Order: sequence, then C-alpha cells, then structure tokens
Amino acid sequence: MSSQQDELKETDTEARFEFKKEEKSAFQTEKGLTEETVRVISEDKDEPEWMLERRLRALEQFQEMPMPTDWPGQPDLSEVDIDEIIPYIRPDVDVRAGVDDWTELPDEIKDTFDKLGIPEAEKNALSGVGAQYESEVVYQNMQEQWEEKGVIFCNMDEAVREHEEIVREHFMTKCVPPSDNKFAALHGAIWSGGSFVYVPENTTVDMPIQAYFRMNSKGMGQFEHTLIIAEEGSEVHYIEGCSAPKYSAFNLHSGGVEVFVGEDAHVQYSTVQNWSKNTYNLNTKRAIAEKGGRMEWISGSMGSKATMLYPSTILKGRGASDNHITIAFAGEGQDIDTGAKVYHNAPNTKSTVESKSIAKDGGRTNYRGLVHIADGAENSSTAVECDALMFDNKSTSDTMPYMEINESKVDVAHEATVGKIGDEDIFYLQSRGLDDDDAKQMIVSGFIEPITEELPIEYAVELNRLVELEMEGSLG
Repeated sequence: MSSQQDELKETDTEARFEFKKEEKSAFQTEKGLTEETVRVISEDKDEPEWMLERRLRALEQFQEMPMPTDWPGQPDLSEVDIDEIIPYIRPDVDVRAGVDDWTELPDEIKDTFDKLGIPEAEKNALSGVGAQYESEVVYQNMQEQWEEKGVIFCNMDEAVREHEEIVREHFMTKCVPPSDNKFAALHGAIWSGGSFVYVPENTTVDMPIQAYFRMNSKGMGQFEHTLIIAEEGSEVHYIEGCSAPKYSAFNLHSGGVEVFVGEDAHVQYSTVQNWSKNTYNLNTKRAIAEKGGRMEWISGSMGSKATMLYPSTILKGRGASDNHITIAFAGEGQDIDTGAKVYHNAPNTKSTVESKSIAKDGGRTNYRGLVHIADGAENSSTAVECDALMFDNKSTSDTMPYMEINESKVDVAHEATVGKIGDEDIFYLQSRGLDDDDAKQMIVSGFIEPITEELPIEYAVELNRLVELEMEGSLG
C-alpha cells in the first residue's frame, strides 16, 4: 500500500460523515408539496416561465401516480410521507450561484466540506469541483485549461439562465421524463441544484470532475439534477459523492441524472453514496448512447434505510456499449434494492452488468435488473453477473433478473452466486496471524476489488473504509 493510501486510510472516516452542523438557512419552504410550493421554489430561483410550466406539469403527474407498492420484494416505503418533507432549503450563502473560492463560504459550510476532504481532492486530482449544501450549490470551480477548450461545468440553476437553449432541449424531455415513475415526477416538480456538464466534440477531459451533495438538516428532501452532454468523440469522467448525518426524522433523496453520450463518445459516471440510516434513497438515472458511444456506471450504495436505484442505459446507435458495476451493503434494518436496466435498440450493441452485494445482521440486498433486446438488434450481446456475500443466517440476498429478448441473433448470459463467509476461510486467515474482524475484512475487500479497482485511488480507499465501518456497525 502506498503512503497516499496509508494517509487516507488513517483518516477518521466515521467522524467525517457523521458530524452535524447547526441548521442555518436564508430561506426554506414549509413542509409538504403543493402548487404554491412549486411556484415559490421557481420564483426564488427567478426561473423562466417554461421551467415553471414543466414543474407544474410534473406536479400533476406526481399527484396522479400511485406510490409504487406492487413490485415483488421491494423495500417498504410506507414511512415516506411527502407532507412531512421540507422540499427546499436555501443555505445562508451571499452568492446565490455559488462561489469559486472556498474562503468565501460561511465558516459552518466551509468546515463541512473541509471535513469531507473536498478542497484537498480538488487540489490533487480533479478538473473541476461542485459542492451542494441542502438544496443549493454553494461552490463551483473548473480548471481554466478546460474552460478554454469549451468545457462547461456549472450548477443547474446557472445552466438554466446561461445555457437556456440546450437545457430546454434536454432537461427531462428525452432521457428521464417525469412520466417515467412517481419519484421522477416528484423530482421534476421540486428539483434544485445539481450539475451541468457539457463537453465539446473531440475533447477529452483527462482528470475527473467531481460533485458532492450534502444534506445537513433533519426532515429535508434533496432533489439535485445532473445533466451531462458529451458530444461526438468526447470523453469525461464524472464522480458523485453523497452523505448525510443521522436524525430521528426521515430524510428523502430523490435525485435525477440524465446523460447524453454522442457518437463515439465515452462517459464514466461513478458514485459513492453514504446516506444515513434514516434516509430513503430513491433516484432515477438514465443515459442515451448514440452510435459507437460508451457509457459506464460505477456505483457504491450503502448507509440508507432503503434504496431503490437502477441506473439505465438506452443503446440507441449501432455499436453502442454499456457497462454497469455496482456494490451494495445492507446491515441491520436496511433494505438496499439496486440493479441496472439496459435497452438494446440497435444492432451490434453490447452490455455487461457486474453486481456485488454484502448483507449482515439481518440486512437485505437485492439485484433487480432488466435487459431488453429489441427486434432487429442483431449481433448484440449482454452478460449479467450477480454475486452476493452474507455474514449470517438472518441476512437475505435476492436476485431478480428479467430478460426481454425479441431478436434471435444475440448472445445472452447470466450468472448468479450466493455464499456465506466460511469458517474454513476465517480459520485459515487466523492461522496466518489475523484476528476474526481483520480476516472478514480481507475477504470482503477481495470480494469488492473488481469495483474498487475501477475508481480513482481516493475513492477506492474511501469505499473500502466505508465498508469496513459498515461491518463494524459504526456508521449511523
């Protein structure tokens, strides 16, 4: 292990994520969701009329749709009461569009992101950084070298104002319409904050762009929207981190992600989510890949009370490809329902899905996936591999793959394994000088290695440390 890895591992990860700050805001809505709430949010943001109209249409769709309750084995959402959520909190920051200098932030917000290591990460390994606190982006910065090449990285509120035409064309129209599901409609009505990334043709951003989303207040909802547009022949890696402290009241995270992958472009979207055990994590993420486009999703999900997260990709053009790598961890009282959806709508398209899940102390993990191969998508291929590791007899792990194959000239493979940590493995490692906890940690680290090796070193070490803390039961 390198000195950099040693230094990162010694960081007090538990303290970094579990701290709470005094709740301060410049403005916040009342609890619940009404037309007046939507209008107030839009007015506070000084949005154009077309965005307000989209919000109001999404609200109508949300009110018409039933709460999803009939999925086999889905997490219990009975506690999710939108009337008890504060949908919008604007933090007390002077510059509404965020600032580009950490020293300009209020001390309590600056201290939050200092503890999370965001400024240090920006200096060391990132092309650009955005930081959202509650409902608003409070910091945004992009290295000058990328701005000179036409790369845009700004918060979504700024994008609506400064890049209105392209946002209007892509925002919740083709990729994730509000009609997709009830929580997509909820998101469309009260979204706030998030990132806008635009990469021009034949431009490679060779250092990752990072956004970090932090919920600090109890009983709030966070609804950030991420819109990434990678033009023909471009390449970008976007990294997302999420966290929240634990409260007795439930919190709701319902973000939206839309990714447009142009011809022969390549987008990698990596996320490490460490929500607290009072948070319901219900997101909608989707990409559309044109001819020869490559989309990669790398996801680590843990900490929440319940998660329903299934990033999806529509392979629209010939030769487009998609790769999903996910890890889920469930401890006591947690139901982590994750997976992937891939739609092969053109010939010669390819997808791979690799899912790793870990359950202990009665926790439940589930892989829920869909692969659809349309008629005419000949010479396409898909391979799905699901591996589950359980620590005890109280825990459960399920696999629910669904294949819709409407073309005969295709290659389809699916493999699933479920296993427990064996006493023989533990005994062997103990005979090599490890105690019981260290032996289990080594086994788990090897189990998730195919995922961590795909992440930048800082995130790989952080993910391993988070899993270690989950195994100890240290994270709230």
